Amino acid sequence: MNIMERLGESDEEDEYRDNLDDDDHPPKKSKAKEVVPKIDQLEVLTLEMGIMDYPTSYQENTVKEQTMLRYAENFRRQYVYLYPDRKPLFINPLNECRVEKFVSTTLRPTLLKHEELYNWEGCSQFVSDFLIVDSLDPIHDVPDYLFSPTTVLKRQRGNCFDFSNLLCSLLIGTGFDAYCVSGYAIKEMCLVDETREICPLLKETDQSKKDEEKQVVRRYAVKPVRELKSKFEMSQEAQRVAEKKEQEENWQKELERLADLKIKGTHDVMHGLWVHCWVLVLAGKREVPENFFIDPFTGNSYRTTNEKFLGIESIWNHRNYWVNMQDCKFGCKDMVFDLGDPVRWEYMLLSTENAQLAIPDLYDYLIDEGFDDDEKEIEKCFDMPPSWVQEINIPAKDIETRCPKGEKIIQYKKANLEKYAPYLNIDGMVKRLIEYEDIECTSFVKVTEWYSNRKDMLEKIERNMRTRTITENFKNGRSMAVKKHMFRSSEPETDRTLKYTSQLRVDGLVSRVETPTDLTERFKDRPDFLIYRQASFAKRMRKVKLPGAFQLNYRTIIKITERFARNRKKPAHQNVAEQVFLINQEHIHLTYHREDDKITALKREFILPPNLLQKDDQEVNMEQIVVTFEVDPLAKPCKNVVLYQTMMALMKTQAVLVQTVRDSEHEIREFLKDRAAERKANELVISVYDTERNEKAKEHRREQVRLEQEQRMRRAEEELDYLAPFLARLGQPRRITKKVALTLRNDCLTDMKQRLIDTANLIQSRFEKEAQELQSKQQWYQQNQISMTKEDEQAYLAYCSEVMFRIHILEMRLNKHKETAPIKYLALEEKIRKDPRLAKKLKNC
Repeated sequence: MNIMERLGESDEEDEYRDNLDDDDHPPKKSKAKEVVPKIDQLEVLTLEMGIMDYPTSYQENTVKEQTMLRYAENFRRQYVYLYPDRKPLFINPLNECRVEKFVSTTLRPTLLKHEELYNWEGCSQFVSDFLIVDSLDPIHDVPDYLFSPTTVLKRQRGNCFDFSNLLCSLLIGTGFDAYCVSGYAIKEMCLVDETREICPLLKETDQSKKDEEKQVVRRYAVKPVRELKSKFEMSQEAQRVAEKKEQEENWQKELERLADLKIKGTHDVMHGLWVHCWVLVLAGKREVPENFFIDPFTGNSYRTTNEKFLGIESIWNHRNYWVNMQDCKFGCKDMVFDLGDPVRWEYMLLSTENAQLAIPDLYDYLIDEGFDDDEKEIEKCFDMPPSWVQEINIPAKDIETRCPKGEKIIQYKKANLEKYAPYLNIDGMVKRLIEYEDIECTSFVKVTEWYSNRKDMLEKIERNMRTRTITENFKNGRSMAVKKHMFRSSEPETDRTLKYTSQLRVDGLVSRVETPTDLTERFKDRPDFLIYRQASFAKRMRKVKLPGAFQLNYRTIIKITERFARNRKKPAHQNVAEQVFLINQEHIHLTYHREDDKITALKREFILPPNLLQKDDQEVNMEQIVVTFEVDPLAKPCKNVVLYQTMMALMKTQAVLVQTVRDSEHEIREFLKDRAAERKANELVISVYDTERNEKAKEHRREQVRLEQEQRMRRAEEELDYLAPFLARLGQPRRITKKVALTLRNDCLTDMKQRLIDTANLIQSRFEKEAQELQSKQQWYQQNQISMTKEDEQAYLAYCSEVMFRIHILEMRLNKHKETAPIKYLALEEKIRKDPRLAKKLKNC
């Protein structure tokens, strides 16, 4: 509907509009709008939340709202008249009080105090997690009801229009230029089917791995040694690998296609008719660089050209309502979201935002005509009524709990994501991602769990079923500054990798890798420039361990290697780059740093004589002990005194290194011991300000409630009267006479007898039914025994076995009932005889 059509209405439409000026008769919905839903949403709401006292704004319309409704009804009728082939617009739905409200007034822009709801990611994720999805019924038409955001939050469920209405209210309140969009989307988006979508957590993991794999290319880096291989053979091998990989990928794609076809079924015949509502965020405000869509069901963002969105009927915010006049045969790919363009978007109210584009210069002559002055003046002056919805308030408890009942499971392609509220699980788990090998999710290959509020600072655990490895990630603040722990077994002296936060350790330790034969440590930013230390151990012989004995038998060290970074304050021939201590051979190898203009480095080997430190007067020949490789043959040789002092210092260093390695082994064992205790304890940290989770006070309150409940149940049992229904039959007599007592006794015994007979008859009927079915099955088997296959015979035998088991159980129940029925009858008779109210009256009977 363009401006000329709007200003040049027919006489029939003028008469139609003039008939709507009577305030006593509110506008009615047209026949196209009056669609009776299969299930009344208001009745469902009443059953779920009961009868609530809604404010006056929910139950009545103000004068301005009534004017807006008449204006909207006029707009809708013109739209239907000019475009009879298009679907009805979603303009005036009913609220929870069955009162017609304009959709723009249902939005309530709200800025909440919660920090995580200040950006669009937090708002969309909260709405998608907090609410339960109700599908539209019917799916090809807009709903008749649109509940207020406050009711949706209390109800904690809603359809796509309820989701979008709440999300748009939060986004507008935080400063985004957000709009609700009524249109069409694919079936999977409308039904929240994410089984063909990759989990967002996996996308983030893949992106982080790619970032880690990116290496800094240095301009003057040394090129690697050229491999002398045939290029033809390498190309042939690469081609074979590529072909094999392509075949595997094609095979995997075919399997996934077949699995998708099995899950999805036939082609969607309703494609393009699935009604959906989502949120549009325009660029400009809050530094949004470009327009994008938000699916309120999942909280994910999409480009406006995404193929999942098939068309748009209308959009609205808290100020205006626009109808899409663009062609959507290609979806939203070519759609322009310039709401000030009246050719592409027909607006309902003339506002200052699009007033300059409302009437082109081509139609200026229409302004001078007198019959449109009053209408244009009214249109310019009228603005959107304020929202009738109460202020949105989300408690901090709901922000923390998020999901309904604190848990939610989402199924993705080859993955399942489980979300939990903090403190819901005793181990503090808040999220778990299970990755499967196949699309049918039968065998999982990796399980990742996230934790919070753990006393041991545990943040994440990854269990890889292919490599059989477990990876534990810790937050800052953990003892020993452990950041990551990768292992296969919890026993010491096995393969494991420990990573540390070097800034929080005095020794600058970065990582520690342990194997049954080696212990490798890496360091950073140490004053002695140490960057690497490796200790090699002899193979441990099997030893019998005494039960209950704690043995600290360390492994035998055979070699220790240390490497140092370059210290520019020292000359290269005095700065050690690597020192190797061969403890069993009593050799020490020193390698110094290379000079900048040399290609080799100075090396020295010390061959230690036996018992050197035990004899003070032992003569030492340094020429036999030290073997030196000099880079410069003209350099002045080092003095024997200096070499002797260096050797003695290295021997002391060797003793210190042995003790350092022992300390590292002890630290690993202590860490494993602590982790074993922490896994059993699963202790969580509770803030001192969290009074609701104060365990001592909660335990005391639970004990009091339990005692009160037990007393209440005891009193209820004492007050329970088995004669009450029979006294009611007799009209609640004030005094129990002998005749009344006899009647009560006979009625009680008769009722007991009848119930016992009914129970026996029920068991007997079930027994006869099972026997009859078995007999008919046996007759069928006799008739078809010749033509039956082996599988049919096995099925028949299994059926007979199951039926015989049920018959046997029923027979046992019937026999037991026959044995206990007289006992129950006599017990009731004895109870009646001893009842203080009837004992005196029935004494001689």
